[in-house]
Amino acid sequence: MDSALSRVLFLFFRRMRTPLIVLILTYSISAIGLVLIPGTDADGNTWRFDFFHAFYFVSFMGSTIGFGEIPQEFNGAQRLWVAVSIWVTVVAWLYAIGRIFTLTQDPAFTRATTEARFIRSVRKISQPFTVVCGYGETGVLLVRSLAYRGIQPVVLDQDQLNIDSVQLENLGMDIPAFCADASVTQHLVEAGLHSPLCRAVVAITDSDEVNVKIAVTAKLLQKEIPVIARAGVKEAVDNLASFNTDHIINAYEVFGEHLAMTQRTPSVHLLHAWLISLPNRTLQPPVTPPQGKWVICGYGRFGSSCARYLESEGNEVTVIERKEEKAPEGSIVGRGTEAGPLISAGIRDAVGIISGTDSDTNTLSAIMTARELNPDLYLVARQDRRADTAIFEAAGLDLIMEPSRIIVWRILPLITTPLLSRFLRLLRAGTENDAWQVRERIAAVCGGVTPETWSFKIKPDETAALWDALEQGETVCLEHLHRKPSNRDRMLPCIPLLLARGDRTFMLPGPEMQLRSGDRILFTARAGTRRVMDWGLNNPKVLEYLVTGIESPDGSVWRWMARQR
Repeated sequence: MDSALSRVLFLFFRRMRTPLIVLILTYSISAIGLVLIPGTDADGNTWRFDFFHAFYFVSFMGSTIGFGEIPQEFNGAQRLWVAVSIWVTVVAWLYAIGRIFTLTQDPAFTRATTEARFIRSVRKISQPFTVVCGYGETGVLLVRSLAYRGIQPVVLDQDQLNIDSVQLENLGMDIPAFCADASVTQHLVEAGLHSPLCRAVVAITDSDEVNVKIAVTAKLLQKEIPVIARAGVKEAVDNLASFNTDHIINAYEVFGEHLAMTQRTPSVHLLHAWLISLPNRTLQPPVTPPQGKWVICGYGRFGSSCARYLESEGNEVTVIERKEEKAPEGSIVGRGTEAGPLISAGIRDAVGIISGTDSDTNTLSAIMTARELNPDLYLVARQDRRADTAIFEAAGLDLIMEPSRIIVWRILPLITTPLLSRFLRLLRAGTENDAWQVRERIAAVCGGVTPETWSFKIKPDETAALWDALEQGETVCLEHLHRKPSNRDRMLPCIPLLLARGDRTFMLPGPEMQLRSGDRILFTARAGTRRVMDWGLNNPKVLEYLVTGIESPDGSVWRWMARQR
């Protein structure tokens, strides 16, 4: 029996001990009284209840008050005893029921039953799932994104209001959620850490310390399960790395990297957005911040990261920081919301401003003040609260950095399509020209909307027909997978982005490349293409047609007619 159910039963019997004793005594005394009191039948003979019939009579008497006098008509003494017993058993039941209602309001009992229900719901999951620790703004976005892609999340969070909000989400699936400290080993285990269906653990709470504890626990208990953790400071990053955390995400570092990327390789930044988005969304235009002099308001984790990456791309950076002890050498000490410090920082000659102060109000105030001084500025701001999305959009900013969205941007491909993360990493290490060519190919194939991106491995349970063909020594190339099952002379609107074979990786493999068992292939295509391609991967006759052009008819009659022809 699991510990949660044991606690429920323990609390129930401990709280209900006295009422149960009262009920047992009441029924026992009532039954014994009926056995001891003699009755008289119609012939004047004396009769007595045996224990079985006495217990039977008291049982239905206590709950229904009526069923007739059995096995004989009662005399006055028996009726008097029954009348007393009725009132006593009714009072005993009222007392017991009252204690049950009180028990249901007991916080300890409620939590124990909720925990037991959570454990049962996790055990009922029959598909791969991801444990999400933390349901703040980042957690909400991640869980929604996973659910929209058909991936089952399990949620742990310390705030009951956040857990309650999970139940209010209409995501098309039941999401097990429990209010608990995810850094406690027991709760991680209850969330399915040891389940063979657990595919990843994501630690995205607001506390770096808690995220480190979650990552350490998961890696020590289940080394083979990927762990993704958010970190806000370098100390947390180093700590997570020391425990071999698979993926460490610092939102401010990621944004700084992408900001530099928009200047150095804007097509790579754009491909990130296209390939991670849900299919059939309008393709976003490229983001192209100008190079030159930039003013940064606020030198915290966000501002310092942006300054470092902008300088690495040859930009001139001037910082405005109100705290003198945090301000770097050569910066302006003051508030970015005021015109004086902005003018001193050279805002009139700057090409852009980045505002990332300690509040969304001050951030927007600095942007508005700078715009009045220099209407041609490229405006970049950090948005801390998703509730302020409307006013940030109304401000007409060129680029908004929302930490929660940046983190989800990095986490999603790690969970949904690991090969996509590898492909994007290779893109970031490449040139703008290479990324531009991929971008143009995708735009041409997908017709102005975001593509569907997926990967598969050539193995029996994913690509049955292709696996069998390769195991039998047949030659199958990538171009055969590109052909339409309805007409092999026409090609599917798809692009193979990556092929992984053992330790080797082939970016944008050509159509002539021969496939082997165990290959993993990353495709991007117009929405709906995946379903068509799966037909050929799993149907031997369709695959034979795609490879040889020979249509093998089904059924003995059709095969006989084909031989006759």
